[in-house]
Amino acid sequence: MNLSNLKPAEGSVKNRKRIGRGTGSGRGGTSTRGHKGAKSRSGYSSKAGFEGGQMPLVRRVPKFGFKNINRVEFTAINLDVLQNLSSKVGSTVINFDTFRQNGLASKNDNIKVLGRGELTTAVEVHAHAFSKSAVEAIEKAGGKVVTL
Repeated sequence: MNLSNLKPAEGSVKNRKRIGRGTGSGRGGTSTRGHKGAKSRSGYSSKAGFEGGQMPLVRRVPKFGFKNINRVEFTAINLDVLQNLSSKVGSTVINFDTFRQNGLASKNDNIKVLGRGELTTAVEVHAHAFSKSAVEAIEKAGGKVVTL
């Protein structure tokens, strides 16, 4: 091995445009930034939503209503879904993991059980909230309600 046959390691040298290396390189002069203006300067970064001084879309569109920042969103699951789930899983306990594994909820969801449909099997249901009719139906079927 000597200096004449040294090569860089495979994949270590990237073949990219060398900008600002004189006019002979084909990318000298303005260095592919065009002429003048803020975008040609070093250190330029635009604010998100900036439209060159034109009134931004966010400010042009009318706003109305009220957005409650403390609102708690629930994923609704009805009794008929619980009935199908209990027969599919074959377990008397239905908890958050059961809902996740069967694609009914995702990791950060809050689950509320609602009273649509019939429940015939006795199941223990673990959820974040229950409607009154759902609690009645679950307990009538011999099941148990556990609030997370």
